[in-house]
Amino acid sequence: MNDILLMLPGPTTVAPRVLNAMSKAVVNHRGAKYGEILTETTELMSKVFQTQNDSYLLTGSGTAAMEAGIANTVAPGEKMLNVVGGKFGERFMKIAQTHGIDAQELAVEWGTAVTPEAVEEALEADEDIKAVSVIHNETSTGVAAPIEAIGKVMKNYDALYIVDTVSSLAGDEVNVDKFGIDVCLTGSQKCIAAPPGMAAITLSDDAWAAVDKVESNTFYLDLKAARKSGSKVPPETPYTPSVSLTYAMNEALKMVMEEGLDNRVARHHKAAKASVAAVKALGLELFADEAVSSATVTAVKMPEGITDADFRGTTRDKYGVELAGGQDHLKGNIFRIGHMGNISYKELTQTFAAIGMTLKGLGAIDDAGAGVASIAESYL
Repeated sequence: MNDILLMLPGPTTVAPRVLNAMSKAVVNHRGAKYGEILTETTELMSKVFQTQNDSYLLTGSGTAAMEAGIANTVAPGEKMLNVVGGKFGERFMKIAQTHGIDAQELAVEWGTAVTPEAVEEALEADEDIKAVSVIHNETSTGVAAPIEAIGKVMKNYDALYIVDTVSSLAGDEVNVDKFGIDVCLTGSQKCIAAPPGMAAITLSDDAWAAVDKVESNTFYLDLKAARKSGSKVPPETPYTPSVSLTYAMNEALKMVMEEGLDNRVARHHKAAKASVAAVKALGLELFADEAVSSATVTAVKMPEGITDADFRGTTRDKYGVELAGGQDHLKGNIFRIGHMGNISYKELTQTFAAIGMTLKGLGAIDDAGAGVASIAESYL
């Protein structure tokens, strides 16, 4: 099990120093010591979000932060525009519907990205839209949305701009203040490269104004409670947090800042370009439109005549590399390579060696080493 290389769109491989941080003694989550760690971690979180706003940790996956971001800012019956071009855009919309919000869908073909013009057109057509939700990096399709350009559009409207950066923060360019994002959320187990189970969220002044007007219909994810507890001395969380995961997030965020955000983003973009080139070198076809392809995950069409079970089963069981399959109607039709977190040419070389050997063994290609050779060229 320990020999398996995780090349998934999360969870990602966790560095030993982050795992070691979790072994520290659990402290009183209502005491000064935890308050110090929480303060440092949320301040680091705001630096990674690139915002002057406070950030809050939530014990739960990224989906918890998605729900918190919607349920606290949009009231039941109010309209919300949801950009849906993949599995997680669908999830945002389903969360809105669960909370009685009038969820409007801006449908985008899977494998392509929404345009700022489409968002603007939708807002022009309906002045009652209270908020717009966008998935920055749709891991189900390998597509990145133009969140900076959409932010420029959003500045001309009163609607809140809610962005899911679960699989992009610390791996692609996310600048909350510069992009005009009102609610930005993320998870621990993607580009930040901490263990799964923790999320984070930050809100603008406009978003907090909306929170104060909305009668919250969520208890555990009540952001008014998070703000109240966070303002205590020492700061706390409203309910029992995962103390050990806080240690892990703290250490992982320190690693992000030590590398430098610009350097980290550049490393992810280089890995993405190298992966795309290697996919082509093997004669495979990308699923997503290359012009909007993700910096953290590459989706690839499954070669004809090859089953998902044979392909991914072999890369995992024979060659020790775990890849992700397709979701919903893409199940069995694509596979996905996650190149996020602590990824370099070494992991990509191992990954494309496994892919090449598997495909040659299944009779799909002749040159098993073409992908590895391409990775070498990309990093020379």
